[in-house]
Amino acid sequence: QVQLVESGGGLVQAGGSLRLSCAASGRTFRAYAMGWFRQAPGKERESVAAITRSGGDTYYTDSVKGRFTISRNNAENTVSLQMNSLEPEDAAVYYCAAALLPPGRVGFLPQEANYWGQGTQVTVSS
Repeated sequence: QVQLVESGGGLVQAGGSLRLSCAASGRTFRAYAMGWFRQAPGKERESVAAITRSGGDTYYTDSVKGRFTISRNNAENTVSLQMNSLEPEDAAVYYCAAALLPPGRVGFLPQEANYWGQGTQVTVSS
């Protein structure tokens, strides 16, 4: 069992930065690939970024490449998402998720996630 708790959301002006953090409970954190997803009103939940169990490989959706950075600390059971140059289109509820994936996989679909956090709101003003 893994429990995930996100923090760090808030209101920021376009062009600004936010850092989201996700704290995981349980001793098996390093067994899971981790990902950040987002869901805006009226839209489907989409994958934003993901990172392998070791942290050695990452995935980003095209719209955030070069602006967002995902990282993890297996010693502290945390995964973070540094978001720079935020745009109004980035506004959404952001969720942290954990997935058991076969070796070589990085990104995963929402339906492949084993655990979810409760979400944190990111609002970007133009």
